[in-house]
Amino acid sequence: MEAFFVSTFAVSIGEIGDKTQLLALLLAARYRKPVPIILGILLATLANHTLAGLIGQWVVSHISADILRWALGLSFLAIAIWTLKPDEIDDGTLNEGRFGVFMLTFISFFFAEIGDKTQLATVALAAKYSELSMVIAGTTLGMLIADVPAVFLGKVASPNFPFHYVRWLASAVFAILGVLVLLNLSGM
Repeated sequence: MEAFFVSTFAVSIGEIGDKTQLLALLLAARYRKPVPIILGILLATLANHTLAGLIGQWVVSHISADILRWALGLSFLAIAIWTLKPDEIDDGTLNEGRFGVFMLTFISFFFAEIGDKTQLATVALAAKYSELSMVIAGTTLGMLIADVPAVFLGKVASPNFPFHYVRWLASAVFAILGVLVLLNLSGM
């Protein structure tokens, strides 16, 4: 269960202020259809984080433990630094088109997550923990914890939300994970 809880916590706070959370706000404000938006987020995250988790598991089976420990520790520290940079998203390119809000959300979220810090965190967490299903479930839940409220809040609360404080907290969590891995205190 540690893999589930760490994954959920890391991604839920790491996602605050992230471009996919901003995308959720934007989609909700524009289309006002929470159910297809939430389902699109859920399925896109499951697909994207499953691929990321599989990559993490592959890395663990093909890279020596010492190199992996250093790579994971430094990756978490890099994510900690990256988390401090606010994301922005341009809303001029989002068009529902003929596929509907669900497909727009699914495709947008899937591609927005490629190379994103939460996807890279999923790779690192899957490399750290052997329970792949718990990592994927945790990172997906973390995305939903951060993004579902954004869907319901839309643009109403977003300008007043203290994203910078949450970014600092998320950065601290990733930095602590990185240090623990580097010091081998976390059981890796």
